[in-house]
Amino acid sequence: MEEEQRPGVSAGEPATTAPEPECKHEDCVEDPENGTSSLEQPLLKRSATLTASHLAIVGAKVSHIESLDYEIIENDLFKHDWRSRSNVEVLQYIFLKWAMAFLVGLLTGVIASLINLAIENISGLKMLHMVNLVREKRYWAGFFYFAGVNFALTFVAAVLCVVFAPTAAGPGIPEIKAYLNGVDTPNMFGAPQLIVKIIGSIGAVSSGLDLGKEGPLVHIGACLANLLSQGGSGRFRLRWRWLRYFNNDRDRRDLITCGASSGVCAAFRSPVGGVLFALEEVATWWRSALLWRTFFSTATVVVVLRGFIEVCRNGRCGMFGEGGLILFDVSDVEVRYHFADLLPVTIIGVLGGVLGALYNHVLHKVLRLYNLINARGRLAKLALALAVCVFTSAGLYVLPFLVPCTPCDPAFGEACPSTGKSGNFKQFNCPPGQYNDLATLLHATNVDATRNIFSIRTPTEFRLDSLFIFLAIYIVLGLFTFGIAVPSGLFLPIILMGSAYGRITALLLSKFARGIDHGLYAVLGAAALMSGSMRMTVSLCVIFLELTNNLLLLPITMFVLLIAKTVGDAFNPSIYEIILDLKGLPFLEPKPEPWMKDLAVGELAAAKPRAVTLQVVEKVSTIVAVLRSTCHNGFPVLDRPRPGVSELHGLILRAHLVAVLKKRWFLHEKRRTEDWEARERFSSTDLADKVGTIDDVDLTPEEMDMYVDLHPFTNTTPYTVVETMSVAKAVVLFRTCALRHMLIIPKFQGPEISPIVGILTRQDLRAHNILGAHTTSWARSLTWQTRGKRTERF
Repeated sequence: MEEEQRPGVSAGEPATTAPEPECKHEDCVEDPENGTSSLEQPLLKRSATLTASHLAIVGAKVSHIESLDYEIIENDLFKHDWRSRSNVEVLQYIFLKWAMAFLVGLLTGVIASLINLAIENISGLKMLHMVNLVREKRYWAGFFYFAGVNFALTFVAAVLCVVFAPTAAGPGIPEIKAYLNGVDTPNMFGAPQLIVKIIGSIGAVSSGLDLGKEGPLVHIGACLANLLSQGGSGRFRLRWRWLRYFNNDRDRRDLITCGASSGVCAAFRSPVGGVLFALEEVATWWRSALLWRTFFSTATVVVVLRGFIEVCRNGRCGMFGEGGLILFDVSDVEVRYHFADLLPVTIIGVLGGVLGALYNHVLHKVLRLYNLINARGRLAKLALALAVCVFTSAGLYVLPFLVPCTPCDPAFGEACPSTGKSGNFKQFNCPPGQYNDLATLLHATNVDATRNIFSIRTPTEFRLDSLFIFLAIYIVLGLFTFGIAVPSGLFLPIILMGSAYGRITALLLSKFARGIDHGLYAVLGAAALMSGSMRMTVSLCVIFLELTNNLLLLPITMFVLLIAKTVGDAFNPSIYEIILDLKGLPFLEPKPEPWMKDLAVGELAAAKPRAVTLQVVEKVSTIVAVLRSTCHNGFPVLDRPRPGVSELHGLILRAHLVAVLKKRWFLHEKRRTEDWEARERFSSTDLADKVGTIDDVDLTPEEMDMYVDLHPFTNTTPYTVVETMSVAKAVVLFRTCALRHMLIIPKFQGPEISPIVGILTRQDLRAHNILGAHTTSWARSLTWQTRGKRTERF
C-alpha cells in the first residue's frame, strides 16, 4: 500500500529530498514465494512497521497491491470540467449509469442461466450413464467412468486457473470486498478472469467437487461490470468518447457493486436478497442512488432467469435444468408454530453457530496447509486439485453401497423408485420397489440434491445413518475442496451440510418437532449454518424467504439466524474476514479497536519517517528524484505566500506527476501559470488514465532544470485531521469517506511550525501494524484484543 511519511520535509531541500533508498514498486516487497514456513504464521510476511508489505494474495496469485482513489480530486481541471458540462452531458452521464446497470444485470442473468444449464446437463448425463453401469452390475466400469469424467473436468478447470488466470481461483468474494473497501486487487476483473471463471466453474461443479457456482457468479458479475465500464480490456478495449465518464474508480466501484448483487440474485433467484447481500457483506460505501441501481440490476436478472425457465420447460434445453437455479417452493405448506417447537429450533440455531465457527477454524488451518503446497509451483497446484478430485469421486461412488436399501412407501406411488434423470428415491443398486436414500443425495446434480434434501412431506425418506454419513462426507470434502486452484463457492456446500444436520435434528427430536415439516428443518439448518460461518443475517433471511416463497417462515428464520450469528461471533470472525486476513488484503474493519481511543494520530505520524513534500512551483529534477526514490502515491504540496511562511496548498497524486512529466509541461522560469495554460494541454479525463511509471519518462538535462507549476493538478480540498484526533475516530472517518490519504495538520499554527505533520494511509490505521510499530508496554498488553479479531479463539 502507499507509504507516506512524516512532518514537513520539503522535497526542495537537497538534504532531505530522498529520505529513503531508491525504491521501485516491485523492489519494495519481499519474495512472494517466501511467504511462510509455518502453519501458525500469516501467509505473507509482515514487517513490524506501520506500513506493511505491498503484497497480498489475490485469487491464487501473490500480487502487488495499491489503494484506489475513491475520493474526488478537486483540482482546477476537475472543477473546470464540471462547470463546463452542459445539461445534455449531465443527462447523458446519468442515463449511461442506468444503462450500464441494465447491461450488467442482463449479461449476468444470461451467463448464469447458461452456466446452470451446462452444469445440469453435463453432470446429469454423467450420473445417468454411471447409474446404468451400476444397474448392470459393472461396478468397476462404473467407478472408472465416474472418476475418469470427473478427473477430466477438474483437469480442465485447474489448468485454466493455474496457467491462464490464477486470480480466477476461489470464490472471488473476499477480493471483491477488498476492492469495494478501497484496495486495488490487480488482474481480478479482466476478460481472462471472466472467461476462465465461466468455463472453470462449469468444469469444477460438473466434476462433483464439493463446491458451488454461487461465489463464482458474484465474481462473474463483478467482471462484467468492470469490463463494461472500461469498454473491455487490453488492446481490444473500446475507447468511445462517452466511456470517458466512467474512467474513474468511483463509478467503477458502483458498477462492481451492481455486478456483485446481480451475481447473488442469479445464484438464488433472489433480487432483494442480492441487494441486501451487497449492502451487508461486500459494500463498504453505500448511498440511496446506488441502492436503486443495484435493485434495477437484480430485477433485470430475475426477468432473464424467468425467461429461461419458460423457454426451457418440457426439456427444450436438454435433459436437465430449467434455467433457474436453486428453488424450494413451500408456499403450499401450512406452517404452524407451537411452544414445543422452540426447543429444536433453538438447538438448530446453536448448532449452526458452533458448527459454523468450527468449520471456519478448521478451514483456516487447511488454507494455511494448502498455501505451503501451492507455493511449490504450478504442478503442485494442479496435483492438489486432481488429488482432491480422485478422493471426492471415490467417496461419492463407494459410500452409497454401505447403506441398505429402503422399501418404497406405497403412498409415494410411481415416484418411488426413480430411475430417470431427476427426483427423489434413487434406485441405484437396489432391487425393484426399493431405493437408496444416500444415493438420492450423492448421485444427483447440485440442484437436484438440494431439492431432494429440502423435500417436504417426506419425514421417513432418509435414514438417520445415511444423513450422518452424508453430513460427514460433505464436511470433509468441503474442508479439503475449498482452496484448490479451481473456481469455487462456499454457499452450496454449507447449504447441504446445514440441511443435513437440520433433518438429523428433526429425526432425533421428532417428538418435540411435530408442527414443522422435516424439509423446513432442513431449510432452517442451512440458514443457521450459513449464518454461523458467514455471519450474515438480513440478506440471508430475505434470500431464504425468496427461495421458500413462504412469508410464514419469516419469524422462525430470523430467530434461527440471530442465534447462529451470536454463537458464531463468540468464537471467531466470519469466514470471509478470515480469508481476507490470510491473503494479506488490507481490509479496514468498520469498528476500530477499543484501545485506539487512547492513541492520537500524531503519535502514529511520529512512528513514521518524515513526510516528503513538494512546492507549488517545483523543479523538474526534484520531482523526478522524489518519484524515483520513493514508492509513495501522494505528496503534500506547500505554498510560500511570503518569506518565512509556509501553507498547505493540497495533495498531488503520483499518477498526476507522471502525467505532467510525460507531456513535458515545463516552465523556463519559476512562476505561477494562468488557469487557461494548463487547460490547453490537460483535461480531467487525461489525469484519470493511470498508465506509465517514472521509468517511462526520459528527460534531457535542459528539461531537468526547468520548473512545473503543480497548482492546477493539486487537490486543494484533501481530508485533514488535527494531530490530537484519536486513531479510533480517524479509522471511522477514513473508512466512511473511502479515503486513500489523510493529512495530519498541527494543532497550533505559526511561522516556525510546519503546516503538515504527516500522512496516514489504510496500512497505518490497521491494528496489527500499529501494534507492531509501537513497542510500548500498553501496546503489548493490549495485543490480545487485536489478535482475537485476526485469529480464531475457538
